[in-house]
Amino acid sequence: MLLDTFESQGLLFNSNFKDSAGPGLQAYRGDLVLIEGEVADAMGRRKPPLATMVGAVLLADAEHLKFIAGSLDEIAQLNAFVEKYQAWFTPGMGALLLVVNIAKPMRVELAGVGFVLLPLSDGLIWNELIDELKLDKSDFKGQSSGEKVVTLYQAYQDYRPSYESVPLAEALSRATDAKRAYHGAV
Repeated sequence: MLLDTFESQGLLFNSNFKDSAGPGLQAYRGDLVLIEGEVADAMGRRKPPLATMVGAVLLADAEHLKFIAGSLDEIAQLNAFVEKYQAWFTPGMGALLLVVNIAKPMRVELAGVGFVLLPLSDGLIWNELIDELKLDKSDFKGQSSGEKVVTLYQAYQDYRPSYESVPLAEALSRATDAKRAYHGAV
């Protein structure tokens, strides 16, 4: 399965889970490596990644990504994501990304995939996704972790955002200086 391959290559980071999501499907929640850290020693172990997609939600079959969601710190990281993972894209793949340094929602097409980009000022990525897709916690009642990702994917299939469609260059020019706010113990 594709997510097993990603795991063996060290591309799944800070994993929440990787689980079956039905026949021939796997789901993942956690961070996804965009830019790998440098090799740290002679055994090939790597330093922590330089950039990740935070709170990534993936649904994949044996060979292709079917759905991707998560958060990027910067709109420019979209290029890194596409360069690293486009070999596993499929036409019609769902892509819904929350981006910290944009002010307005927009749509961008890259590598044959339509990316919906939403601003993220604060909040939990999973909660923002279910709000945007108009799901309720009751929609997930009694489901396994993998089944919840399938429910999100199915809701995305009916999702028709009317956000402005812009070329990548324009999307990049709309970057703000916003930074991700981290909360926790001091």
